[in-house]
Amino acid sequence: MDLLSRVKQLAAEAAADTVALRQHLHMHPELSFEEHETVAFVTEQLQKLGLQTQAIAGTGVVAVIEGRNPSGSRTVALRADMDALPIAEQNEVPYKSRKPGVMHACGHDVHTASLLGAARILVALKDEFEGSVKLMFQPGEERLPGGASLMIAEGVLENPKPASVLGQHVFPMLPAGKVGLRPGRYMASTDELYLTVRGKGGHGAMPEQNVDPVLVAAHIIVAAQQIVSRRANPKLPSVLSFGKVLAQGATNVIPNEVYMEGTFRTLNEEWRNEAHAHLRRLCEGLAESMGASCELEIRRGYPYLENEPALTARTQQAAQEYLGPENVVELDQWMAAEDFAYFSQAASACFYRLGTAAADGSGRLTSSVHTPTFDVDPHALEVGPGLLAWLTLRELAEK
Repeated sequence: MDLLSRVKQLAAEAAADTVALRQHLHMHPELSFEEHETVAFVTEQLQKLGLQTQAIAGTGVVAVIEGRNPSGSRTVALRADMDALPIAEQNEVPYKSRKPGVMHACGHDVHTASLLGAARILVALKDEFEGSVKLMFQPGEERLPGGASLMIAEGVLENPKPASVLGQHVFPMLPAGKVGLRPGRYMASTDELYLTVRGKGGHGAMPEQNVDPVLVAAHIIVAAQQIVSRRANPKLPSVLSFGKVLAQGATNVIPNEVYMEGTFRTLNEEWRNEAHAHLRRLCEGLAESMGASCELEIRRGYPYLENEPALTARTQQAAQEYLGPENVVELDQWMAAEDFAYFSQAASACFYRLGTAAADGSGRLTSSVHTPTFDVDPHALEVGPGLLAWLTLRELAEK
């Protein structure tokens, strides 16, 4: 039996256990940087495979699978995030979250179970490959500063230094059995905007005696869009959105201040910095021109995510070998953000998407991530580990 067939056989044999791992994780979700039970569970599973584990970034864990000639050959790093979201699950399934208000609504339970499944396959085949596989189970993807940045700061990309880093993420817009990739710039940077506009409140019937911060805030919201429409290169995707506006006045009360929150996203770090400066000048200058003041806090989030083209091409070819060319698609750019971007900025990296919708074509299981009805087809729990293991073996063999 050739190596590809062996990987598929091992993935099929482990599928039921991988599903059980995912369901256990799904029932016991934990929020970002609070993954204490999760990391203990993952550590136990890794140690059952005979692997030594190392704690990292508070609630993360790393293990290394050594094949033949581990010190003289390539290392490939594989990453899975482990944290859940503050969402109350609405699915009525036996493995429904047992923590009120907390749910694995972004598929991190799938990522963790898939990496554990891939580890099981690679341990079984460790005499069949040269090099090492670094398993990185990461905390805190959903919350700044992002667990990836903390793991990198603590040396996760050293000793051994990986030649490639692979990351897998669920994708309910593709059926189970398919995957999607995109070379080059794929996902956006993300920055959080916090604005306070201060004026002078008073009676709504006497606006001439006040400085209306609601009016100033409205002008800022509208005017700020010209940063995207007139300052940005039209060939460069940019998004500026305000999702929270609080003005604690009344029908006849002009408040003293208005508080707003928003996000800015793009795919170029130089333009990102320029846009921050434009936004700050606009907010402060416009408020001053109307007799008010504005304080803008920009919390710098994750950088943009770039898939290294040569590695992505190899990943695509290996995925076609494993799944068939018809099951590997190229994705559009996506303006959501992912802290795997830190790995992509520090190493040769590829972040690809695993289809999780019902494979029977029924249109089930297509709820978006970050919704209370997100769930996945169990078939994805067989495809994910096997594909990840095969991609790793093909990358280790790269000269």
